[in-house]
Amino acid sequence: MSTATSASPSAAEANFARGLEGVIAGETNICSVEQGKLIYRGFEIHDLAEHATFEEVAFLLLEGHKPSADELRRFKIEVIAERALPAEVIAFLKSCGPMIKSGAAVPMDIVRTAVSILGNLDKDAQDNSPAANLRKAKRLLAKIPTIIGHMQNVIDGRAIIAPDTGGDATLSHAANLLYLMSGEKPSKEFEHVIDVSLILYAEHDYNASTFTSRVIAGTLSDMHGAVTGGIAALKGPLHGGANEMAMEMLKEIMRDVGEKGIGTPAVDSWMQNAFDTKRKLMGFGHRVYKNGDHRAPILHKLGRSLASKDTRNPGGHAAAKWFDLGEQVQKIMLDKKKIHPNVDFPCGLTYFTLGIPVPQYTPIFVASRVSGWCAHIMEQHANNRIIRPLSLYRGPAETKWNK
Repeated sequence: MSTATSASPSAAEANFARGLEGVIAGETNICSVEQGKLIYRGFEIHDLAEHATFEEVAFLLLEGHKPSADELRRFKIEVIAERALPAEVIAFLKSCGPMIKSGAAVPMDIVRTAVSILGNLDKDAQDNSPAANLRKAKRLLAKIPTIIGHMQNVIDGRAIIAPDTGGDATLSHAANLLYLMSGEKPSKEFEHVIDVSLILYAEHDYNASTFTSRVIAGTLSDMHGAVTGGIAALKGPLHGGANEMAMEMLKEIMRDVGEKGIGTPAVDSWMQNAFDTKRKLMGFGHRVYKNGDHRAPILHKLGRSLASKDTRNPGGHAAAKWFDLGEQVQKIMLDKKKIHPNVDFPCGLTYFTLGIPVPQYTPIFVASRVSGWCAHIMEQHANNRIIRPLSLYRGPAETKWNK
């Protein structure tokens, strides 16, 4: 028996696609994901990564066009002014250490809850008008890096950095994120690498977390609720959590084969065993990009350059060896499985080179992708139709309760 539809059961069966693969679920003016290119509002990702800053890209996504110098200046002032967190959110973050230490929560859970609390405190929370939504989007863009930084301070057992201001107003969005996490102002090279990574992660059309946000927004729920749902979706290892899992996989390989095993058949044997046991290897493959993820080589090049210049980085580990191992794993995957890495694979390596704790990789993804989510939430609210797909019923045939 099929779910009741205007189409016949056989037509519904013919249109069925697991995971909605290949199904067009809506329209957008924000992003185009294609085999040959990735475009944000008319600008291709290589062009943006080379010539734009994350603040410019965030403006492009949220306000809909490339900013003029005056518009960008105004946008930066607005975002910097919203970096500080309410006392209630800071109190929650100060309490999160035991939750994370016990394993009951991970940093993505803390970010999700903190954003939900922000929704209870925002004066525009229940207003879905375009102006209110844009104000909320800028607040979320400003405050999520502060949430991440303060949380890392708590995890490290250090005093929270700049609780009254949410950082240093002279620092860029990317640099302030690293400063809030570590207490040290990053080098220009570190700042540039994290900035480009934020650009690459900012938007990707109807991916799982963005679609989740649009489904929630489609009910005319509020922006904070929709973003909270996006965070919950992004947490999963099959989506945003893949960058963390990719790095954990490389750590496991390193433990098993040792540094001397890099570049030897020992890595090939480890990978073959993973293939034989049908282990899911994170950071490879993509639903759309069958010929390779456009973003991956951009981030790999930056991370490899950074690792090659500085073999001892803030994390205290030799960085270049991890790229040596990662490149060998990539080659094996391509040679034996014809599967390319996606952006999450070089992201894991690059963030590790920057000395960023692995559990914060996906929260940093949130700090970037919130710009895309909010753009989609505003687009959904502006031209809304509730998202309600059909399903194919596979349960038992109809029967009587009192037979």
